[in-house]
Amino acid sequence: MKFKDKIIWITGAASGIGEALAYQSVKYGAKLILSDIDEPRLKTVAEQCRNMGAEVLELLLDLGSRESIEKAVPQALSAFKKVDVLINNGGISQRSLTWETPPEVDYKIMNINFFGAVLLTKAVLPGMMEQGSGYIAVTSSITGKFGFPLRSAYSASKHAAQGFFETLGIELADKNISVTVAMPGRVQTNISVHALTKDGTPHGEMDPGQAEGIPADVCARKYLDAVYKQRKEVLIGGKELMMVHLRRFFPRLFYRIAGKIKPA
Repeated sequence: MKFKDKIIWITGAASGIGEALAYQSVKYGAKLILSDIDEPRLKTVAEQCRNMGAEVLELLLDLGSRESIEKAVPQALSAFKKVDVLINNGGISQRSLTWETPPEVDYKIMNINFFGAVLLTKAVLPGMMEQGSGYIAVTSSITGKFGFPLRSAYSASKHAAQGFFETLGIELADKNISVTVAMPGRVQTNISVHALTKDGTPHGEMDPGQAEGIPADVCARKYLDAVYKQRKEVLIGGKELMMVHLRRFFPRLFYRIAGKIKPA
């Protein structure tokens, strides 16, 4: 019961890592605010959490819309009065070559993955500072540490999130509010299925590597444990995490390996 009676707000809660985080949060004793743009799936996840014994508020949320975020925050605070833990998990991936991707797709990915998390955090943070405690987390990616084929805008958005939330964590060091950057590798979710292609439509296919990743519930447990322990960052995944260390310590070898990946 690591988060007993804490109010945890999870974005991107209708599927994948977000859904798994919701179920794990219930096991840890939390009360939940669950948000996503997929209303039918969000309702399903919220109902499952209620069946597990949790108190749940479901909030439809479009992270690409400032108006949607500004509408959701008052609703959340009206229901629970505060937010103890904010997990900025919502996002969207990409499967297209840089030169084939129109700016509109780049903007959309950046708005959802970066600005959505920033705006929601800035809206919730004053309450945490007033109460003198809180946890903030963001789901980055191992591609927030390096570039990767077919992920130019996605990787850029995760690099941006990495820089923003690392800075925020340093600034909040004396205010009893911790910031955790989670960097999953391959996790068994539909992120590749929903990834945007060059024309902005869903990729519609499960990447082989994704299908062989760690289960989402394993990822969620490691993620929440890292937040609870107030870790600055956490890598979650399998052998693909070695790419992070290769990029840092053996960059030539990293580029050689990355260059062999076929962009198809």
